[in-house]
Order: sequence, then C-alpha cells, then structure tokens
Amino acid sequence: MDQSTTPALPIVATVADLRETVGAWRKQGLSVGFVPTMGALHEGHLTLVREAGQQADRVVASVFVNPTQFAAHEDLGSYPRQEARDAELLASAGCHLMFAPTTGEMYSDGFVTGVTVGGPSEGLETDFRPHFFGGVAVVVAKLLNQVQADVAVFGEKDYQQLMVVRRMARDLDIPTRIVGAPTQRDGHGLALSSRNAYLSEGEVAAARRLNGVLAQAGAKAAAGGSVAEIEAEAARSLVEAGFAEVDYVAIRQAESLAGFEGDRVDKPGRILAAAWLGKTRLIDNMAVAQTA
Repeated sequence: MDQSTTPALPIVATVADLRETVGAWRKQGLSVGFVPTMGALHEGHLTLVREAGQQADRVVASVFVNPTQFAAHEDLGSYPRQEARDAELLASAGCHLMFAPTTGEMYSDGFVTGVTVGGPSEGLETDFRPHFFGGVAVVVAKLLNQVQADVAVFGEKDYQQLMVVRRMARDLDIPTRIVGAPTQRDGHGLALSSRNAYLSEGEVAAARRLNGVLAQAGAKAAAGGSVAEIEAEAARSLVEAGFAEVDYVAIRQAESLAGFEGDRVDKPGRILAAAWLGKTRLIDNMAVAQTA
C-alpha cells in the first residue's frame, strides 16, 4: 500500500482511551488482535501485525520501550525511537490503533508488583540478563490485561520470550491466545532486529553467518550427534566467523526449553544462540527436527 494514501493511524496514550476504543469494537462484535513492540519497527514487526490481522477483525499495536527489562549498563537510553515513523508503518500493515503509553502510565508512582515465571525462563538469556524476564513478564501481563485481545502475536525470533509468555498466560488464566510467528530474515538469512541498526558494514557481513552456523549445528543434532559437542563446535564457529564473544549456543527441547537427557535430540528441539559483534548483542534460533 502507498503510505502517502494510508489514513493516519489513531494513537492513544492512556489505558482508559485504549479500553474505550477496544470496548467500542467489542460492542460491534469485532474480535481483537494485539502485537506488543518496543518500536523502531521493521518488516519483522509488520509481519506480526499482518498475522494478527488475519486472525482478528481489529489490531492494536503497542509501542513502549519498557525500562524494567533493561539493566543499568544496557541500551535503554540509546534504543531507537521513531514514533511517527512507526505509526506510518503500522497503518500500512493494517493496524487499527497504536497504544503508546508513557512510562508513568505503565508504572504509576509506588508500583511494586512483580511477575516471576520459572520453567522456560531458566538459563539461556537469564544467565546473562537475570533482570530480563522479570521485566518482560510484568509488562506483557499488564499489556494483555489492558488490551484484553482475543489473540496476541509474538515473533519466534525471541523464542525463549515466546515460551515464557505462553507459560505465564497459561498459568495466570489469561484468556488471550498466544501465537508465535516465524522469524523474518534478510536475503542473507540475518534475522531482522531493531538492533541491527547498530552494526557496521563489516559486522553485518559477520552477522549474516549466524543463521548458517545454527542451521549446520541443528542438522548435526537432528542426525543424532552429541548435543554438547555440537554446541561447543558451533560456538567456536561463531568466533571464527568474527563474533567477539558467544554468550551461549544451546540445543533445548522446543516446548519446555529443558535440556536433552542422554546428550541426544530425541524429540522436537530448538537451537538458540546469543553472541556479540562489537557492542551489539544478537540472538537467533531455529527448529531442530529429529531425523535419527
């Protein structure tokens, strides 16, 4: 769609206004889809919006850079922000309402409540960002409660986050159905990410080798190789590809993210990785299907 002819997207900044709009849709018998984002949108986000539009009559997208999931040394202050551009992109993808709350709207004075999710949150990202899933769980629980959508769409690129959100929604009886959408990649296989904007030209070239390393490792694991040996080999391959540091390469059970007993893949799995190029931390993952 030509963005110059796309109607301006309605934007609300308060929960009251959000609920008023969603309530009006409900009175018309319309279903509601939801896509939470931190803005700096790219094609990966817009794919989630289009998927929500396939599953519901109306789509809400939130744009909120959540401070509780950033540690003091992380990139909260420099995280890309482009609200006007985001609104244009959302409208072009078929979104009907943008929810752009302030930090004060989301976390009022005296806010002290936390949400702790065990199980799939353990290890991986938590080993390196122990604050992260506590912040994610709180903000997603609030957003799901605020929007009260029929379906919410999350990207599989943040696979551990998707599993944590699904577990939380199930455990807390949140009625919104949680849907995962496949990772969107550029023509070289690099997973689309707002943080890719931080990469230099040379770093982009190295980053585009990440998914290839994971695909090779996943194939070896699916064929019955030693999980521990394959993980270590993949980590070495990333360093050889130009990554400065590898936080983890891990092959886990797809649903629970628990490790495999016996050092072999014996049920559907997932290979996940986090590694550094300069000051930029990239994550990626893909399915591991048992073949042997």
